[in-house]
Order: sequence, then C-alpha cells, then structure tokens
Amino acid sequence: MISPDLPAELKAALDARLQGFSRNEAASRAAAISRTYRDGGGSGAIKSGTDALAYALARMPATYAAVAACLNALIGIRPDFAPTSLLDVGAGPGTASWAAAQAFSSLQRFTLLDANATLRTLALELAGTRLRDARYELGPARKLLADAERANLVVASYMVGEIDEAERGALAGLMWEKTREALVIVEPGTPAGYARIIALRTQLMAAGAHVAAPCPHDEECPLEAPDWCHFSQRLSRSRAHMQVKGAEVPFEDERFSYVALTRTPIATHLSRVLAQPAVGKAEVTAKLCTPDGLAMARVPRRAKADYARARHWRWGDAVSEA
Repeated sequence: MISPDLPAELKAALDARLQGFSRNEAASRAAAISRTYRDGGGSGAIKSGTDALAYALARMPATYAAVAACLNALIGIRPDFAPTSLLDVGAGPGTASWAAAQAFSSLQRFTLLDANATLRTLALELAGTRLRDARYELGPARKLLADAERANLVVASYMVGEIDEAERGALAGLMWEKTREALVIVEPGTPAGYARIIALRTQLMAAGAHVAAPCPHDEECPLEAPDWCHFSQRLSRSRAHMQVKGAEVPFEDERFSYVALTRTPIATHLSRVLAQPAVGKAEVTAKLCTPDGLAMARVPRRAKADYARARHWRWGDAVSEA
C-alpha cells in the first residue's frame, strides 16, 4: 500500500521549479484554470509553463492521493497483481503514472497519452529516475489509444469528464481493448462524476469486464438518487500548496468516484464501507455495500473481537462483515 502524499522525488522536482515562481500569480492562474474546468473547458485552459506549474501545484497532490487510494483498493482485492506495463490515458503532468510507479515495483514500461503539449513538457521535466524512460505520446486520445500497445494496467484519471458524452463510450471501449489485466477509471466524487463511472462500468461489464473495486459484485449499483458512491482521501498540504489554494489548514480531503475492472472474476468479494462509520460506546454502525446489496452493519460492543475490528473501519475500506 502506498502513501497518499507525493513521493519525495516528485516533491523535490516540483520545489525546484518553484524557485522564483510568484505564489500570487500561481494562485490566480490556478483559480482561473479551476473555473474553466468547472465550466467544462478541460485542460485547454493550460497554455503556458506558468499555467502548467500552477495547475500541478494546485491539483497534482489531490489527484495523486485519489489515484493512490484507488490503486491501494485494487491491491487489497488483487494482492497478486504485478503489472509490467502501464498505459496512462489523459496523463497530464504524469500524476497517475507516478502513483502506479509507487504502487507497483514490477512496472517496467510506461506509456503516457495526452493532447496538451504544455503538460507533456512539465511531465517530462518531473519524470525523475522512475519515469525517466517513459514514452509520452501527444495527440487526440482516441487516435493515440488506437495505436498504443496493450498494457497490463490502464489508468484514466480525471479525464473522462473532459470529453463529450458521445465520445466517452468509444474511448472506454478502446481503453478496455488495450487492457490486458486491469483498468482503473477515476473521476471527481460528485453526482456527475459518479454517473460517468456507472455508465462506463455498465458498458464495460457488458463487454466482459469484472468489478474488482469498489463494488463487491458485478450487479447493478444498489444506490438510489440522491445518494451516490464516492470516497474521500486525506492528504497533507505543503506551504506552497496552501498558498496557491488559499487554504488555512495543512490538509485536504479529496472526494472521488472510481471503478477498477479486471479481465478475470474476483474470487472473494469483501463488503465496502460507503461512509465514515459511527463509533459509539454501545456499537459501531457502518453503511456497507455487500455482495448481496446495501446493508447497515451494527456491531455491538459485547461482540468484543468484532467490535474491536469494526472500530478501525474507515470510509472506503474493504471489510469482512462482523
């Protein structure tokens, strides 16, 4: 399992590029880019080296933390998974590739795809020793995917929402076609992000995919609106990160939705904790998605061993019901 915080080598590479970089200018550019993303503009708002660095400073830590949490969930379900090749779709500054490199020492071949030349330049500057030999292809996602080699692990983080609905299905089909073993798709933890994840989950299960995480089954999602499946990962903020975000606390809680799909069925299904459990003196209460659907687990204190175990459950954990 890997930490949600950026690796030391990546932090050092970012810090080196921040020398003489105006925090006020970075904060202004990061805010403008965020507004463009919220309005559906995507990474086209990132046009200069200053834009790319401001974006990386503001968003790279949280994106890394979310992808790390998703890969940790996959490892928890498939501890034997040891991919040798990675295909990072919509790679941006290389955040997901960094997370995968930390999660899987077995990785030898890294291929990154993106249409933004400025983010590609930054990614190559930040590559470090682990990603030094990575291939970073520049161009439209569908064309690059069509030409790409298949990989054991394919990751698409925070990019599906940047393309229109008509394009998503075709892109998802190509991503699955290029997946040898596992595909991980990560989106913002909003109702809209969750809806995109569920649509792609449905499409790819029809194509033969099996859900490894977060769902403990291959059935239809049992949640009903206004509820939606999302998770939260806490990460620490550097001083520069706090300045760019205009934040006063040294941590951030990134909310995300995701699905990890595999070519082979999962042998053992564990329940998933869907919200932070309530730990009381008399019992632990937790909302679970189980192989049989939704359930509210109540673990009484008198069941000492089960209660002690349930007290350590956290939102997003895969657990055996007490």
